Amino acid sequence: MSRGSQRATARDAVTTMETFSSRNLALQAEKKILSHMASKSVANVFLDDTSSEILDELYRVSKLHTQNRAEAQKVIKNLIKVAVKISVLYRNHRFSAGELGLAEEFKHKLHQGAMTAVSFYEVEFTFEPGVLTQLLQDCRDMLLQLVEKHLTAKSHSRIRHVFDHFANEDLLSHLYSPGEPYRPHLQKICQGLNKLIEEGKL
Repeated sequence: MSRGSQRATARDAVTTMETFSSRNLALQAEKKILSHMASKSVANVFLDDTSSEILDELYRVSKLHTQNRAEAQKVIKNLIKVAVKISVLYRNHRFSAGELGLAEEFKHKLHQGAMTAVSFYEVEFTFEPGVLTQLLQDCRDMLLQLVEKHLTAKSHSRIRHVFDHFANEDLLSHLYSPGEPYRPHLQKICQGLNKLIEEGKL
């Protein structure tokens, strides 16, 4: 390959990284799954605008904290892949009655986590990283139990990666620190969470 071609390839790679979009990733993941399944009932799996905006902010927070674009992209890609796969399982009625009960418990815990995250943002001097860490770890354990019989060890690893990444107390402490550079991202995340809660989606 010529130097000119190498430079062009490098420019393309940079452009791809800089135009990171959680919505595009969700669509790619959905297409990959749909290509292996005949059922049309999974065609409605998608990421709404509010969820997409939250994930984009989580990506920016992760990139700020890790100083590693590739790692930040990987954690959001893993989150999307897991979310889409679970949606496919749910929409195709693959969960037993007991598992559906566990899914409801997970949704309740996730709702509790979102409410707590927003409360810590809205009420000054109430933030406790250990509380959010525990809520995220509880969500992780419930989700692992839910998908134990349905997803591969690789998917289980992705679930651990996502929840352990955002349950990190250092990351959470930075996220809730006052002023730049984290506060604007936290504000947008909490605005999005509030909207999802008000719409009954979370």
